[in-house]
Parts: sequence; structure tokens; C-alpha cells
Amino acid sequence: MTDETDRDNASAAPDDGTASGAQFVPPADFGVLVQMLSTQSLVALGFIPHPGSGKKEVQPVLARHFIDLLTVIETKTKNNLDREEQAFLDETLHHLRILFIEVSKKS
Repeated sequence: MTDETDRDNASAAPDDGTASGAQFVPPADFGVLVQMLSTQSLVALGFIPHPGSGKKEVQPVLARHFIDLLTVIETKTKNNLDREEQAFLDETLHHLRILFIEVSKKS
């Protein structure tokens, strides 16, 4: 295989599955990663119904885990995010931490 062929294959648009009727998959970017972990935290805090059961279940240990994962991302990306990404991560973590404290007080 030539270098040119490798570049062509690497730059080709990925198959998003829409032609075959598959589900939409969001782009793999920083905002989606933060949003995914945030959503999992909200499910574990009982603010969003669990997708499997359809019921709101409070699981503070799991919620703390997802918040901690976002904190790892915050630590590992320090000084490497643009302003929008940093603001989004900061606001998300602040919001989740406040909700975690509120839910913990009710338990």
C-alpha cells in the first residue's frame, strides 16, 4: 500500500451507519465526552430515569465515580483546553457537585 492510499483511507469520511438504518452516533469530541459522563452522573443521582428500567434510581457511589472521572479529565487536561471547553467542563463539574451534595443530604 502506498502512502497516498493510506492518506486517502485515513481522510475518508467514517461510515456513520445512517445508510444502513443504524443509530446516529455523535461526533467523538471533548464536549460529547463530558456530556456522556455528566448524563451518567445525572442518571446515578436519580435526575434521569435509568435507560434499562425506566425508573429513577439514586446510586450515589456510581454518581461519585462519574464525577471523579470528570475530575480526572479536568486534571489531565489542565492548560490544554480552549476557553469554551474549559468553561463547559468547569460548569458541568460545579453543577454535578452541587447536585451530588443535595442528593447526599436527602439520603
